[in-house]
Amino acid sequence: MHRVAAATAALTAAALTVLALPAPAAAGESAWSVQPSSRTGPGNRPFLTYDLTPGGTVTDYVAVTNLGTKEMTFTVYGSDAFTTSTGGYDLLPATHESTDVGSWVRLGATTVTVPARSRADIPFVLTIPANATPGDHAGGIVAAITTASADATGNTTRVEQRVGTRLYLRVTGDLKPGLRVDGLRAAYRPAWTMFTGDLELSYTVRNTGNTRITPGQAVTTEGLFGLAAASADPEPLPELLPGAAVERTVRVTGRPALLRLFASVELDSPDGATARSSVGVWAWSWYHLALLLLIAAAVLAVRRRRGRARDGARARPRARARARARARENAATTSAADETPA
Repeated sequence: MHRVAAATAALTAAALTVLALPAPAAAGESAWSVQPSSRTGPGNRPFLTYDLTPGGTVTDYVAVTNLGTKEMTFTVYGSDAFTTSTGGYDLLPATHESTDVGSWVRLGATTVTVPARSRADIPFVLTIPANATPGDHAGGIVAAITTASADATGNTTRVEQRVGTRLYLRVTGDLKPGLRVDGLRAAYRPAWTMFTGDLELSYTVRNTGNTRITPGQAVTTEGLFGLAAASADPEPLPELLPGAAVERTVRVTGRPALLRLFASVELDSPDGATARSSVGVWAWSWYHLALLLLIAAAVLAVRRRRGRARDGARARPRARARARARARENAATTSAADETPA
């Protein structure tokens, strides 16, 4: 309780500092930055980073710098972070309620007006709930301006422009890094080059643990009995927050059409988390089809030839029988003619 009271007392008004910026913004241009700071101003910290126990508290500062040539009023708030579908790091907008570390931030000022080319150092207190789950919690502190405009029908659109700094918190306890490959699918695309094609793999990489992870990945392909084994060079994976997932598509070109190909995706991380998934796919070439057509044509020709031979073999006895019958008829006719009286 004493720590919380001391931290609350530290939430005084933001301190304003007039800056001598070497590169002024253009007249009327709105530009600003947000970065970790201190009572005396920013240092060299890239992010707000903390290791705390459940129930712990820390007091810190964030700097909002107006880089433009006009006074600006900002709304400042804490926000939870999430991993975007493309692997980016983003923060919830003000219209979405934060339920994790963003909601644990209490700012000394939630609205601050900063003169042109000046900086406001805003104190805040980060208080960890006693029941906070162990592991990594990611968020940020945002300085935003919101503008409203109306269209011809009178509908109002509000646009929030935001700049923020990241906040990384690790709550001490049982850390359980984890990775998983979901939904691995493979498709083989035949090429016009003889007996080759492209192998396309689609899959989802998911962080199933409670720590931030930047996974390494390896993609390998091979035919039956390990023939034509090769590895791909996929795009590096981004940092994944706990529970986050990103979809990836890897195209492996020039793979031989060995009728059956196998592909594997393997993940690893410095903290020991691993995952693996495999899939098989039929790998046909257009030349396989042409070869099958040639074989089918040859088989059909042989069958026809054999059919004609069988028909001929069956027809010869019948022809001989007809010839004998005609010979007998001719003989009978000749005999009857010889017996006729003159």
